[in-house]
Amino acid sequence: MSKKVAITGMGIISSIGNSVEENFNALIQKQIGISRLENFASKHVDEIKVGEIKLTNEQLIEQLQLPENNTFTRTALLGAFAAKQAVVNAGITDINAFKTGLISSTSVGGMDFTEKHFYEYLTDDSLSKYINSHDAGDSSNKIADYIGLTGFVSTISTACSSAANAVMLGARLINSGKLDRVIVGGTDALSKFTINGFKTLMILSDTYNQPFDDNRKGLNLGEAAAFLVLESEEMVQQSNKKVLAFVSGFGNANDAFHQTASSENGEGAFLAMQKAFKTSGLEPKDIDYINVHGTATPNNDLSEGRAIARLFENQVPDFSSTKPYTGHTLAAAAAIEAVFSVLAIQNNIIYPNLNFETPMQEFDLIPNIEVKSKEINHVLSNSFGFGGNCSTLIFSKN
Repeated sequence: MSKKVAITGMGIISSIGNSVEENFNALIQKQIGISRLENFASKHVDEIKVGEIKLTNEQLIEQLQLPENNTFTRTALLGAFAAKQAVVNAGITDINAFKTGLISSTSVGGMDFTEKHFYEYLTDDSLSKYINSHDAGDSSNKIADYIGLTGFVSTISTACSSAANAVMLGARLINSGKLDRVIVGGTDALSKFTINGFKTLMILSDTYNQPFDDNRKGLNLGEAAAFLVLESEEMVQQSNKKVLAFVSGFGNANDAFHQTASSENGEGAFLAMQKAFKTSGLEPKDIDYINVHGTATPNNDLSEGRAIARLFENQVPDFSSTKPYTGHTLAAAAAIEAVFSVLAIQNNIIYPNLNFETPMQEFDLIPNIEVKSKEINHVLSNSFGFGGNCSTLIFSKN
């Protein structure tokens, strides 16, 4: 990229913690957030495990100090929680002092509201206020309003690569000079719709997920939100801000193979990583750690593994999936894993790929399975979504 894009703030809420510090401590202490569903009823409650945040909507509303008559969906609540953290962490006191934007991403949007009231909409006019909240962009607007932002607001929904594409767009807007500062990330809440949908696809595990294990059975759905504050190099120099890390490269590609499955040869993943290296000016040998997409589905891990083996050849760096901690948080996945990637750089730590036992037969790739101290200068993070939308981000220390 022509200009450095600095990360100056981060905020996160997930099933392993309600702050950046809590999430990092859970990662290094191997404290998982996978459990049974508690916040709403589902006929699948005894068949699946999820990465659920153990705060009710009422508790989140209280913490955010919202009025009782608000129409914040759970997706918007989680997003506002994490975005506010990121703004505070970046030391921003006047959100509109510079050309500032928000790019949020979501897959679920307001489904938790609309599915709850679906059968009553036609007979109860008082519920009509919730219809607009179904739209994916509604959560972005509510997050912007909550943090007081009056500038550029956009929403990205490309399934599980959404937040990576939000980071990518934010970096491009800064590089082009369109914006000086962009708050980027993603938020998704658990809902009946997603649980039932993934259950229909037969890719949910009835136990703890096991990325890159030969006996993997599927994923655990999760919910989370995370946002990062991106700022131009000029902004950082002007304000003498502390930089947490840099967005040094990004790439997006689509293998156009299937509506939900990745191609078995990993063409989309390969092209996304290849493009990220091109924009960063780095080479595969420069990467110290890969935070893999690693959903623990038979298709994803095979596809991603083949792409990694093809690109890195005999020099595959340490890699692991952090989804055994949080579950797969859909549009928020790339955002929380961006936070994890920055923390890996800051603390020179590689996280363990929990629950791994048996190497896959298709290739000789074994993830890191213990907390490992190592000098980390560059982290590559993969996020692949339905529809073949594959995205890769590279984060760097300098």
